[in-house]
Amino acid sequence: MSFFNRMMASVGIGAAKVDTLLEKTNYYPGEEIRGVVRIQGGAVNQRIEGIDLSVMTYYIKEVNDSKVQENVELGRVRVSPPLDVLPNERKEIGFAFQLATNTPLSIGRTPVWIKTTADIRSAMDPTDNDRIEVMPTYAQNTVLQAIEAIGFRMKTAETVYAPRLGGSYSPFVQEFEFIPYSGPYRGRLDELELVFLRNHGASLELLLQIDRKATSLFGMFAEAMDMDESFVRVTISGDDVQRGPQHVASVLDQIIARYAH
Repeated sequence: MSFFNRMMASVGIGAAKVDTLLEKTNYYPGEEIRGVVRIQGGAVNQRIEGIDLSVMTYYIKEVNDSKVQENVELGRVRVSPPLDVLPNERKEIGFAFQLATNTPLSIGRTPVWIKTTADIRSAMDPTDNDRIEVMPTYAQNTVLQAIEAIGFRMKTAETVYAPRLGGSYSPFVQEFEFIPYSGPYRGRLDELELVFLRNHGASLELLLQIDRKATSLFGMFAEAMDMDESFVRVTISGDDVQRGPQHVASVLDQIIARYAH
């Protein structure tokens, strides 16, 4: 093969290409993702040192009073050992790995995608990005339904930088913001924010931020000083989840009522 072809392949022209094909596009946090990576050889022989799949998303971070978007890798798995790809050769490599339990849900504007990277010696590494939809687990969906049953409607969902809350799991959390549109909290609360802190299989650890509505001079002062917000950690057990959204609604209603005065 000519020196010209080798040089062109080193900058990505006529080089090997990779394409990841997923078994499906909808997943739950913690579910196994399966599929194949297809490799199409280019104009020259090329050595691929390995192929990695990364689960990617992004979060919003405040820097100097401005909001910036930062990509973050939720996990990475190597699906192929070193291999040689001949000109125009086709290969398929199967894979299976587990989606992290802290993967943000595809609610609001938070994307999640699978990034495929082939490590090619002395050449531009080909990449492939495949977006997936991450759906609430049964337990998460039960909690979301319960909050709506109390009279709240989701306003926004955003993934934000919060290393103290994410801990060793991740530098971010996904916040769900609800506003009361009916029921006992309309006119009493400005909003309710929810974070799924930990997913322990059938049980969930939640963080609720309860924002009381200013209804007096002291209330307006408290609101201005951010003193009107209460943070509450709540554990919803597997038994609570199995008893359904109405039961979980009653559990959350009792907790929210304590801080809504």
